Amino acid sequence: MERKPAPKRPSPPGRTAQRAPGRPPDDADRRSLVLDAALACYVRRGIAATSLRDIADSAGVTPALVHYYFGDAAGLREAVTAERLMPVFTRIRDLLLGMPDAPLREVLSAFVDALCDAVRRHAWLAPLWIREVVSEGGSLRDLLAQRLAPQIAGVLAARFAAEQAAGRLNPALDPRLLMVSVVGLTLFPAAGTPIWRQIFDSESLGIDDIRDHALALLLRGLELPE
Repeated sequence: MERKPAPKRPSPPGRTAQRAPGRPPDDADRRSLVLDAALACYVRRGIAATSLRDIADSAGVTPALVHYYFGDAAGLREAVTAERLMPVFTRIRDLLLGMPDAPLREVLSAFVDALCDAVRRHAWLAPLWIREVVSEGGSLRDLLAQRLAPQIAGVLAARFAAEQAAGRLNPALDPRLLMVSVVGLTLFPAAGTPIWRQIFDSESLGIDDIRDHALALLLRGLELPE
């Protein structure tokens, strides 16, 4: 008996069934493009002020295609969080958890290096953090409180407290606020780099300068042993 061919999956809305010769399958590429466009729009407009049409226009696709991949605005936001933002901080968390016996000086150096490297690789990270996590009404505040704080801030605060108890860390410092200090020395100035360049008339001022400055303040100000 002659076998009937299996039915083909319908093409997503906004995508033609036939591709140009030599063009690879683009489902994953288009989905990734939408995620990147969403990040750019979130940074530029803010999450609450960004519509699916804004993101579709930025990605060069139809709103129907965005719905096809993500369902609605909440689904797209969760995908951006899960696939773009969380992997950045998961790598940093795993780095910290992998250094349980390292001297605090090495841990802090590695943490600052990792944060600055993330900013270097992801131009959206620092401004998105300021707009959507730190600012009042930010749409990603729950991300900080429920996912990131227990995984990163809690680990570092506990380590700071242990170092103080052992007499290896300046006792006048608050372990809970040291994490805030590290972020304040990295993500905050990184987000304001265009302003600092203008104020100090220095186009070369960048993330490497922020890293060196943060480490100098932290490693000396904490009175850490050599």
